[in-house]
Amino acid sequence: MGKLSFLNKIIYWVNVLVALLLLFSFVLPFLPPKTFAILAVVNLGVSLLIILNVLFFLYWLVKIKKQFLLSLTVLVIGYFSFGSLYKFSASKKIEHPNNFRVMNYNVRLFNLYEWIPEKGVETKITDFIKKEAPDVLCLQEYHPHKNIDLSFFNHKFEKLSGNKAKYGQAIFSKFPIVNSGSIEFPNTANNAIFADVVNGKDTIRVYNIHLESLRINTNAESLQKEDSERLLNRVSTSFKMQQSQAELFLEHKAQCPYKMVICGDFNNTAFSYVYRQIKGDLNDAFKEAGNGFGRTYDFKFFPVRIDFILTDEAFAVNGFKTYDQHFSDHYPIRTTLSLE
Repeated sequence: MGKLSFLNKIIYWVNVLVALLLLFSFVLPFLPPKTFAILAVVNLGVSLLIILNVLFFLYWLVKIKKQFLLSLTVLVIGYFSFGSLYKFSASKKIEHPNNFRVMNYNVRLFNLYEWIPEKGVETKITDFIKKEAPDVLCLQEYHPHKNIDLSFFNHKFEKLSGNKAKYGQAIFSKFPIVNSGSIEFPNTANNAIFADVVNGKDTIRVYNIHLESLRINTNAESLQKEDSERLLNRVSTSFKMQQSQAELFLEHKAQCPYKMVICGDFNNTAFSYVYRQIKGDLNDAFKEAGNGFGRTYDFKFFPVRIDFILTDEAFAVNGFKTYDQHFSDHYPIRTTLSLE
């Protein structure tokens, strides 16, 4: 430290703080929000902490200072614990005769209240889905909009609530649905639904989960006006509800006799307790076959991945794609699977 200038000493101590926060965040997936709700808020910023540590590492490396070892060490620990925030490998694309494609998309009521100041967004979403032609489609915040026609899917299961504007979750399938149902979450409009689809000789359980929203307005001006204590309390309450919802889902999942695919908007990151609990020994399709940041939510400040497709280990993950279509506050994702 003696060889550092006064400015570099300040930069280094900021680096120490950011590195320690990132190191601390690595234990968060093991801490239940019902007990550590305030601490769990940190996991929302893990992506930012990783990016900052990369920048600090590069800064000291360019300066040829040994201080680069601090962020490098923490980043290496994080890589072996959770994998990379950014996947440098090319997207996997394997052709297989038994391939089928599963898409997940939070469509935000098909822009019913014109959050996106653009006409015909609902039609553009429909055209996009039809063009990409998934075999199974899971939608969160689905609304039976009068201009929506998804009849090119032969089978559907939906669970809607609300008085004036009906909305909820829906599963569309080109394969026959032989059983379906809903897992109700108390005191919320969020829930999880499932459909058992028959693909050839195999019955596959498809889950569609929408966990409690954090209700954060990502507009910079709105965030500045938000009372920090109220925001923290609201987010903490949502984390606790997410844990309860995940527990209800896991009880149902434990009774499932079929190979499964879990789709959904978890409203939380891959560094969270609920993600770790729901994922269990399943594969994350993005980690298996995706690339880049895998951003699924339109957050203004750094890439956030809160929408997931998790698959049973019996499935080969032969492809994964994150789309850039901005028809919602979420981006659609799609995976290509086959059963060996």
